[in-house]
Amino acid sequence: MKMFYEEHLHLDDKIRYILDGSGYLDVRDKEDRWIRIFRETGDMISLLVGIYHRFMLDEKNCLKAIRLFVGDPVWTTFNRLADHFEAPGQHLEFLAQTA
Repeated sequence: MKMFYEEHLHLDDKIRYILDGSGYLDVRDKEDRWIRIFRETGDMISLLVGIYHRFMLDEKNCLKAIRLFVGDPVWTTFNRLADHFEAPGQHLEFLAQTA
């Protein structure tokens, strides 16, 4: 699960349903501050395309989730520190150009 803790974004909407377990989803707000959301069994969350986020397990260290897609599944992630977006918000400009 360490791979999900690295801050990243997707170029498609992210929809997940928690089947079992719990943890914390951190998302960036428009001022680039973290917002922490506790997620547990039965929760569904949808993140719009281009939102930086990360996930970590809680003390139970267990999670079973399903990712739902609209259209063809896309599993590509863009890590914040290693991506090709040089400035905060540049990914939004990229998305606008590709839409």
